[in-house]
Formats: sequence, structure tokens, C-alpha cells
Amino acid sequence: MAEHPHAALVRTGYEAFSRGDLETLRGMMTTDCTQHVPGTHQMSGDFKGVDAVLGYYGRLAAETNGTFRAELQKLLVDGRGHVMSIHRITAERAGRTLDQVGGIVFRILGEKITDLDECLEDPAATDAFWA
Repeated sequence: MAEHPHAALVRTGYEAFSRGDLETLRGMMTTDCTQHVPGTHQMSGDFKGVDAVLGYYGRLAAETNGTFRAELQKLLVDGRGHVMSIHRITAERAGRTLDQVGGIVFRILGEKITDLDECLEDPAATDAFWA
């Protein structure tokens, strides 16, 4: 069975993220896309517009000295423009480590990502990591 096109889009995005390929990611998102990052830490908030989202990704790399990883484990598709990813996040920063399961609910319109809502296994651990 062929992979759903929306799942393929998100999978390509994870691959580009892993390579640090921001131009591929830029081409996959609408100019006004928004990424919602839960928590009360310095990296949380709403990143509005493709430049802000890509800037957030750059900060993830910079703040962790390039150790931030999101290993895709599963994709779920509803066929109506939503994809839910499940991934394992690992990173090191200031003597602390992050290792937990998370996910993103993607909204897709016209074959482009318009919205990304992050979900975390343990928001308090993520807050502590970024403190």
C-alpha cells in the first residue's frame, strides 16, 4: 500500500529537519504557518510565519550544540488534512539531557503545512531541560 501523500510530506519534513535542510522545509510550509510549542520555558510559544518557525529550528540546534534530534517513529493520517507524528526527542544542554516521546499535529492545506501543534510526554521535564 502506498503512503498517503500527507504522510509522505511530513516524513520528508522530518528527513529535511534531520539534515538541517531549511530550504526544503521552507518550501513545504505556507509563508504564514505557525508552530505552537507548549511549556513555560525559553523555547516555548507560538512561532508565526515560516521565518519564525525556521528560526526556532535554528535555535534548537544552537542551544543544544547540534545535539537536538527528533527521530520519527510513526505517522497517523486522517485523510482530511491532518497528520499526527510520534517521535523520540533527544538533546543535551548545559549538563542536562532530554529523552522523551513527543509528537506534532500537522495541518496541511494545498499540499503545504499550515500549522504545527507540538505535544509532549512530559512537559515539566522539557521545561526543566530548557531552564
